[in-house]
Amino acid sequence: MVPWGFGVMLICLFLGLTEEENLPRAVLAPPENLVVSEGETALLRCSVENGSSIVQWAKDGLLLGPNPKIPGFPRYSMVGDPSKGEHNLQIARSQLEDDALYECQVGPSERSSAVISQSVLLSVLVPPRTALLTEYQANSTVTWVAGMDYTVNCQVKDARPAAEIAFSKGDDSALDAELSTQPGSKDKLFSTEAVLRIIPQSSDNRKWLMCRASNTASLIPAAAGFAMNVLFSPDPPVISGYKGPVVKAKDKLKLTCISLGGNPLATLQWLKNGEVISTNWETDDANQLSRSFLTLSLAAEDNNATVTCQALNQVLSLPLQASFTLHVVFFPEEVKIIGSSSTPESKEISLSCSTSSSNPPVQLRWWLGWRELNATEVTLSEGNHGGKVTVSNLTYRALREDNDLQLTCEAFNEAILYAKKASVTLKVLYPPQKIWIDVPPPETRFRVGTQVKLTCFASGGNPLPRLDWFKDNKIVRDGILAPAGPSGNIVSKELLLTTTPSDNMATYRCNASSPSEAPPLVAFTRLHIQFPPLQVTISTTSKEVRRNQTLKLTCRSGSSNPPATLTWLKDGKKLNAIDLGQKKAEYGGFSASSQVVLVAYSANHGQRVECHAFSSVLSEGVNAFYQLNILFPPEFSAEQPRAVQVAEYETVRLPLLVSASPPEITYRWSFLGEVILTEGSPRYHLGDGGSLEISKAIRADSGQYSVHCENSEGYSETTILLDVQYAPSIRSIGDPTTVDLGGTAEIVCQAEANPAPVDMFKWRWLGDLERSLEEMGIELLSEGLVGRLRIQEATRAHAGLYECQVDNGISPAARSSARLVVQFPPEIMKSPGRRKVGASGDGISAATLLCHAEGIPPVEFSWAKKGATLDFQNPRYTVLTEHKAALHTGILTIANASSVHDFGLYTCVASNAMGTDTLDIQLLSIGHPDPPTHLKVLAVSHNWLALEWTPGFDGGLDQSFHVRYHRLGSPSFLEVDVFPPQSPTFTLTGLHPNTPYNVSVHARNALGESGFADGVLGLIVTTTEREKPMDRMPQTPPVHGRGTNGEPTEREPQTPPLPGSASPALPLFLIELLGAVGGILIISSFSLLGFLFCRRQAQALEGEGTKAGAVSKERRENNYSDNKWLRFGARLVRSEEHSSETSMSPRGSSVTTRTSSMTPSRPWSQLGHHAESEMDASIMELPSSPPWLSFPELHEYEEVMVPPKDKGKRSLYSAWYPEEAPWIPEYEGPYQQRRKPSAGYEEITPIYDPVAEWPPFSGDRTLPFEHLGELV
Repeated sequence: MVPWGFGVMLICLFLGLTEEENLPRAVLAPPENLVVSEGETALLRCSVENGSSIVQWAKDGLLLGPNPKIPGFPRYSMVGDPSKGEHNLQIARSQLEDDALYECQVGPSERSSAVISQSVLLSVLVPPRTALLTEYQANSTVTWVAGMDYTVNCQVKDARPAAEIAFSKGDDSALDAELSTQPGSKDKLFSTEAVLRIIPQSSDNRKWLMCRASNTASLIPAAAGFAMNVLFSPDPPVISGYKGPVVKAKDKLKLTCISLGGNPLATLQWLKNGEVISTNWETDDANQLSRSFLTLSLAAEDNNATVTCQALNQVLSLPLQASFTLHVVFFPEEVKIIGSSSTPESKEISLSCSTSSSNPPVQLRWWLGWRELNATEVTLSEGNHGGKVTVSNLTYRALREDNDLQLTCEAFNEAILYAKKASVTLKVLYPPQKIWIDVPPPETRFRVGTQVKLTCFASGGNPLPRLDWFKDNKIVRDGILAPAGPSGNIVSKELLLTTTPSDNMATYRCNASSPSEAPPLVAFTRLHIQFPPLQVTISTTSKEVRRNQTLKLTCRSGSSNPPATLTWLKDGKKLNAIDLGQKKAEYGGFSASSQVVLVAYSANHGQRVECHAFSSVLSEGVNAFYQLNILFPPEFSAEQPRAVQVAEYETVRLPLLVSASPPEITYRWSFLGEVILTEGSPRYHLGDGGSLEISKAIRADSGQYSVHCENSEGYSETTILLDVQYAPSIRSIGDPTTVDLGGTAEIVCQAEANPAPVDMFKWRWLGDLERSLEEMGIELLSEGLVGRLRIQEATRAHAGLYECQVDNGISPAARSSARLVVQFPPEIMKSPGRRKVGASGDGISAATLLCHAEGIPPVEFSWAKKGATLDFQNPRYTVLTEHKAALHTGILTIANASSVHDFGLYTCVASNAMGTDTLDIQLLSIGHPDPPTHLKVLAVSHNWLALEWTPGFDGGLDQSFHVRYHRLGSPSFLEVDVFPPQSPTFTLTGLHPNTPYNVSVHARNALGESGFADGVLGLIVTTTEREKPMDRMPQTPPVHGRGTNGEPTEREPQTPPLPGSASPALPLFLIELLGAVGGILIISSFSLLGFLFCRRQAQALEGEGTKAGAVSKERRENNYSDNKWLRFGARLVRSEEHSSETSMSPRGSSVTTRTSSMTPSRPWSQLGHHAESEMDASIMELPSSPPWLSFPELHEYEEVMVPPKDKGKRSLYSAWYPEEAPWIPEYEGPYQQRRKPSAGYEEITPIYDPVAEWPPFSGDRTLPFEHLGELV
């Protein structure tokens, strides 16, 4: 971009071209070429003499302009004193892009012509910035192996002029490398690469190999390098500590192995005979050596062993090693004498003495006592670990006087001063001299089991003789050997016997023997023993005995002394037997024999026949038994069960009590003529004793089961009855059962059960009220599996749902229900509000007449006007019939109803097969409502009273009810709106105790008000006394409704019984815990009540408006007080159903809440007691001249003057929150759910303006919301 001053200069130059030749020139000092390094400041000088025109610089032909700051080039500027002609170009922080040809140009002026200097070259030098090692990372450690060839590449990029690269190793001089230069990444730049080939040596270890690059622009060379870790082998190891050539066994030899140098330093290990014995070593980096210590505890096996120290590092392929051979001197570990040191007198003894291996070998010599004996033979042989074994043999004739002398073999070596001995005691043997025994006299008789002592004595002999007792040539191991007496040459051995039968006439012999070859000395005796029979055996010649066969049994006793007597017993009874005599038996005794003959019966199978052998002399005996094994076919026990019961789906076992011999019985079960296969069957299993197990028995398994039992002797059969009992089920029930009114009905319940007890059928009424079937006159019958409920003279009260319950004691009981439908003729609902229908009669709007009738079977409707049947061919008439259970609705719609043509009296005829009923309905113009009728009081308390009335004709519009009341003596009336507006019941609250009140009610719609119910006088009601706080119990107002006959009914509240005085059934700690929890709950409840009361007062003081609402459905009928069946206090009662489309306040405000729910709501008032008459004793007729009109006194509430005016009405209720209302189950409805917010309903906006200075509510908070009327 050329500045504007430059353009002006060009114009001036152009205009002065013609004059330039005639003007004098300015004198320009020639500038000089300049070389700078990158980043330095460059100054190109330009001096002008005799010039007064514009001066500027050009860069490679590009004019930079006369402005000293040179726009567009922030690093360029012209410096110097222009008055002296100095126009120097200064370039700060020179860069490569500044390298160019520059010219200083002087423009023409009035005194001089234009001048251009010669071109000067600004050369910008770029020093090398970094040196790059391509193969290795800079400042790292590179591991090389000494003697191998390696290549190192070093690169320097983008330098000017080209960099010079040099390699150095430590402090050594530069190394030769191959250099090459290439163009750089930009013009005028150069890149240099150097390649070094190097063979590292061990002396290069830990040195740095550096690459340094520099050029003429460098102040400090660019360098890169790395440390060389040169691996090289260590020096061969050297062992010290073995001074040799001979060492002694059990000495400790401490050796040291050192290996110098090496990178890494060598690892050392010790080997003995080629096996590694130590791998511990240490390194000394300061001295560059490896060192290992080895301590050897020398032993004989180390003789001639080779000890080696090996050094190895990762450079060596084979270890370096140093070795030496040990020469160990060791003595014989053992000197032993082989051979017997005992010999008879005058006999030669031969012994051998030998040593274990020794180095050097030892000599042997013999000593007997203190006398040296000459050895007959000495030999040397090769031993272990390179040693020698020495053996010496001795032969010597022993004499009696040599007995007990020490015979010693001595091993010695005088050169090494070693001696070791082995000794034995020489025993010279000679026989004993005498033997005798101490035993009972020969004529003594002993009872078996008696202890008898036999003692044997012997004297003389060396060693002392050995005494042994023998019984009939069999040695007796028992016996006590007594030590030698004081003289030392007599020994004895005592034998203590517990006599047995085998000792009778047995020979006991004592032998005194010695090791010498002389025969033993002998002494002996005999014993006489009496013993009972040793055993009894019973035998028979019959191999098999079958039922009713004869059996011979022979009893033979074992040996006894004296002979025994034999006796036979069976079942404790003695049998007659045949004596077969006596015979001689073992141990010198006698054996007796006897025989018995029996007849075998199956009942005797398994019984025992006993044979007793008894010795009368010894009063002892022995017995044996023979168990009778009688073969017979299967026989069933008399206790065999004939029937088995089981509950359905349980496992049952059909037991068998059968016996047979042999006991191997084959069982075959069958059911209904078919054999039951138990193998592999999932349900049938053959149990122990042939019993049949049936898994999960079902009722189809009931019946007779046959079993066939067979063994090798025959077969038998029996049957068992299986009775599978199961829970009842109802196969059928008469649902529904229809009966005419007054007829006889019977509901049949057909059951299936086993067992079927007589009382298993139970019937229950499933209506809304608990009703006794006996009180209803119902007869209950049952016969087998059929139960009947019989009703004679059926009434409508009998209609409903009945439950048949069948319980035979097996869970679960079966239940099924059936509905009894009582057919009756139509009954049209004829309340006053149903006899009139209001319509506009404008000829445009339609009029709808509704006729509600109850009846079964379904009711058909017909219509007439003034006695003439309507012509339904006329399109203006539309007839519709709705059926809902026993309630039927006939709907007549007249399109474009006209007051002239259509108003009049219409007749609704309801008919079915049972009869006919009629109702006259008058169609007339809409107007104000009719007064309510039948006003009465249902219940009275100290601060509230419950009212009920019958709504009148609503005038064809939605009507609302309003209760007017005042306290006697008060000059004005108080009025409260009924909520819901169309409810025929209401509870007035906030009253004073024991106070008479005048009460009345009237209706209101959009066109006006009705008169008061039952005339103007109203009712007089006196509230009750307030109960004392201590005596007051929580009271629930009685629930009222209507019975099935339409008459009012009531139900007294049930007062819970007071707790008894009995001791608590709970543990004390649990009672204390519950008491603590109860206390916390009471405190929490009082806190919550206090909070709600304060909030209520705050809302009342702020004068919040009330919120009211109405639940309505779409209006289409003259349903001013339609009866519907509702659940009322657990009874079916008749309640008035109300409907409205839009509820209008007298001041024009509307309630827009709408619901289309057709579910019958529960009544909104809690009805109180009533006497047999319509009113109780506290209610009286109002006098014609009310006395309270003459007592004008102020009322604490806002007064409503007589007659009441709609203008100025105030809100009757504060905002209602369903979740805070007290819960009473009987009054659950769409406005009050079980402590749950009314999620499905909108909040009701207030109908009237808020009341100024609304006092706090003082009513009874225990009442439900719908009973909480407020004074206005």
